[in-house]
Amino acid sequence: MIPHLSISRARLAFILGGLAMFGPFSIDTVFPAFPAMAADLDVGKVAMQQTISVYLVGYAAMSLFHGPISDAIGRKKVLLAGIVVFTLASVGAALATDMATMLVYRALQGLSAGVGLIVGRAIVRDCLQGDDAQRLMSQISMIFGIAPAIAPVIGGWILGFSDWHGIFWFLAGFGVLLLVLTAWGLPESHPPEQRVPLHPVTLARDYGGMLSNRSFRLLTLAGTANFGALFLYIASAPAFVMDLLGLGEQDFVWFFAPTIGGMMLGAFASGRAAGRVSGRRLVEWGFLCCGVAAAYNVGYNALTDSPTLPWAVLPTALGAFGIALVFPIVTLSILDMYPRQRGSASSMQAFVGLVSNAAIAGLLSPLVSHSGLALAITAATFTAVAYALWRWYLAHSAR
Repeated sequence: MIPHLSISRARLAFILGGLAMFGPFSIDTVFPAFPAMAADLDVGKVAMQQTISVYLVGYAAMSLFHGPISDAIGRKKVLLAGIVVFTLASVGAALATDMATMLVYRALQGLSAGVGLIVGRAIVRDCLQGDDAQRLMSQISMIFGIAPAIAPVIGGWILGFSDWHGIFWFLAGFGVLLLVLTAWGLPESHPPEQRVPLHPVTLARDYGGMLSNRSFRLLTLAGTANFGALFLYIASAPAFVMDLLGLGEQDFVWFFAPTIGGMMLGAFASGRAAGRVSGRRLVEWGFLCCGVAAAYNVGYNALTDSPTLPWAVLPTALGAFGIALVFPIVTLSILDMYPRQRGSASSMQAFVGLVSNAAIAGLLSPLVSHSGLALAITAATFTAVAYALWRWYLAHSAR
C-alpha cells in the first residue's frame, strides 16, 4: 500500500498507466485509417499529417495548465474533467464529415489527452520517494508502452469490420472506461494544505524561473531530443510501414511490436535496477544503447535501397530500450527540482517535448519520411544532440 493513501501500488500503476495511454491511442490507433480517411474526407497525405500536428499543438498548449491547475485544486478533479472532454471530442471526431470539423475535434482531443500523463507524473512523486518512485514510474512506463504496440493493431482490426469512424467510437469508449476507473479507484494524492493558489502572474514567474534554470533546461531538452529520435519513426509510421517496407494497413504490428517491446524491456530493467545501479550509470547505459542503434540504423540504410524486416526495425527496438532506461531518471530529477510545484514542472517538461513532437510530425516527418536513410540520419542527429545535452548537464552540475 502507498503509505498515506488507501491504494496499492499495483492499482496505482494500472490506473496511471491507463491514463498515460490516451496520447498513444489517440495517435497510433488512427494510423491504419489514414488512406481511408484521406479518400473519404477528400484530402491528401500532407493534410492527413496535420491531424497529428493539430492534435499535438493542442496537447502542448494545454500541457502548460494541467499541472498548475492540479497543484491548485487537486489531481483527481483535473483528471476527471480532462477525461470527459477527451471522450466528447472523440464522439465529435467519429461524427465528422469534413476535414475542418475533424481538425477541430482532434485539437480538442489534444487539449485534454495530456492530463493523464502530466498529472500522473505528479501523482507518482506525491506518493513515493527515491527508488520506490523510480520503480513505480518504470511500471507505469511498461503499461504505457503497450499502447503504441496494440493501438495500430486495434485500428486495423476495427477497419476489418467497420470504417474509420469506428476507431473514434473506440476512443470514446476507452475514455468512458477510464472515467469510471479514475472516479472509483484513484484517491486524491495532493491534500488541500499542500496546494498552491493558481494566479497568472505567479504561474508566469514560476515558468520563467524554470526556463532560466540551466539544469532544468538541459535535462528537459536532453529527454526531449532523446525521445525525438523514436517519435520521428512513430510520426512517420504510415510512410515507413506502407511505403518503405511495402506492408499493408493491418501490418503496423511489425513495426510497433518490436519497438514497444524494447521500451517495455527497458522500463522493466529500469525498475529492477532501482536501488542497485546509480541513476547516472543507468542513463549512460541507456544512451549507449541509443548510440549503437543509431549507428546501425544509418549503416544499414546506407547499404540498402529497400529496407526489409526484421533488419529495418531492430534499431528502433534497441533505441526504445535505451530511451526507457533514460526516461524515469530524467523525469524524476526534473520533478525533484520543484517539490512544491511538481505539477508545473511536469507541465513545462511536457510542453517542451510536445512542441518538439508537433514540429517533428508536422514539418520534419513529411520532409524525410520518403527515404530510409534520411529517417535514420535525422534520428541519429536527435540522439547525438540528446547525449551532448546530458554531458553538458553533468558538467554544469559538477561546477
